Amino acid sequence: MQKYYSKTVVIKYGGHAMSNEQLKYSFAQDVVMLKQVGINPVIVHGGGPQIGEMLEQLGIENRFEQGMRVTSPETMDIVEMILSGKINKEIVGLISRTGGRAVGFSGRDGHLLSAKKMQSDGSSDLGQVGVVSAVDISLIKAVADFIPVIAPVGIGSDGEAYNINADLAAGSIAAALKAEKLLMLTDVAGLLDKNGERISSVTLTDVEKMRKENVITGGMLPKLKGVFDALKSGVAKAHIIDGRLMHSVLLELFTVEGIGTEILNA
Repeated sequence: MQKYYSKTVVIKYGGHAMSNEQLKYSFAQDVVMLKQVGINPVIVHGGGPQIGEMLEQLGIENRFEQGMRVTSPETMDIVEMILSGKINKEIVGLISRTGGRAVGFSGRDGHLLSAKKMQSDGSSDLGQVGVVSAVDISLIKAVADFIPVIAPVGIGSDGEAYNINADLAAGSIAAALKAEKLLMLTDVAGLLDKNGERISSVTLTDVEKMRKENVITGGMLPKLKGVFDALKSGVAKAHIIDGRLMHSVLLELFTVEGIGTEILNA
């Protein structure tokens, strides 16, 4: 634990770990423990399934293009309500119940995540789907005594809200903070080889080769884009870990073997 004292660890929180009550409590305990031993955790959370459920309840179209939710102004209102409101405050409350002190905000607060419209492939308009254009860490630094919990909603030059993929937001924030580590919680054991076996450690060069060979596809691609951005900007290591396991964060950080895939900038 002394190895990481005063270091920053950015954790992308999503998937099954956000929907199972035991896993939610386990995650909160892990994060609180990190803070108690002098490590600075920063949480960036998703919420795709919860957004989808609300859109369905309200009868609003829930359509995906290029792996991204098409975000009309009406949809953006729901995205922001669920991410910045419901989910963000639930996480803050859970951390509080497990003995920690957290503060929640979105990327729009303090211009934390400046965003611009994501360019589509020309065949469709993704609406208010954004990519991070700049990160201002002033707000995170200002709440250094607390655990920041960040919703991945960005702000455009005209003040318009943008829906940002949480994996990409986490990578950008980790890069801006020069974090010691970036942890991505997923619903798989880690990066898998062509035989479906977990890879314990891998380099960015190996990852790019696997991507070109279509060993890595689908939802893992945005995670690896976030990892790539972070590692190329000075983050020491990134980890893709199985959020379905109890205390997955502590197991990855404080055991020799770890439980997921460690990714190195090489």
